[in-house]
Amino acid sequence: MKWLRFVWTLLRAVVHAVKGFWTIKTVFPRLPQVEQEARVQAWAGAMLRIVGIELMVKGTPPATGPVLLVANHISWLDILVMHASRHCRFVSKADVREWPFVRTLSDGAGSLYIERESRRDAHRVVTQMADRLRAGDILAVFPEGTTGDGITLKHFHANLIQAAIEASVPVQPVALKFVDAASGATSFAPSYVDDETLVGSIWRTLTAPPLKAVVTFGQAQAPQGQTRRAWAETLREDIERLRQTQV
Repeated sequence: MKWLRFVWTLLRAVVHAVKGFWTIKTVFPRLPQVEQEARVQAWAGAMLRIVGIELMVKGTPPATGPVLLVANHISWLDILVMHASRHCRFVSKADVREWPFVRTLSDGAGSLYIERESRRDAHRVVTQMADRLRAGDILAVFPEGTTGDGITLKHFHANLIQAAIEASVPVQPVALKFVDAASGATSFAPSYVDDETLVGSIWRTLTAPPLKAVVTFGQAQAPQGQTRRAWAETLREDIERLRQTQV
């Protein structure tokens, strides 16, 4: 039965992804940005429902930009969860541009790209982020730089937070968590960390009991003259506190 459920759910997810791809290629060029963003948010919410994940949003997502969202990172599902909660433009690793199908979906969502191992490219992306923030966008980053185990937070890299300082815009901490929908206990089914494979994570997610993605938005905070490193540490502490209040 697990295999049947897995195949059926995966098939529906692939069909939904293809519909999204087709919409971006054929419909998005005719739509204003605000309607594109609304469609991305609706598409992400529908994808979560297809894979059996209920969305719970706590706190207040930003109504408008400019603001930089900073979140902990657990799973390949995090971007979907964030988009379903509030459309935002992500800073994604440059490798995504090498995956044609995924790149189209990522481009349609407005992603920016960074070569994570290059300091020069980090400077370029910070400048681009600051420009987009000044234009009123909502951007999002995972300052851990990679997925964690869902138990402890990794060190927060401060480089990209510099964009909020340069643009003089607020940063809003966001805590992500996956729980069993019935019991509320933390679920590690969607985890994708260390030696875990993407295939294994997808299998666990699609065959697990119903899950709930809990997204907790904290209070947006202004730079107030902080250095990027000090601000990164404050945001890490804020997200840790937010995680303790989640279901």
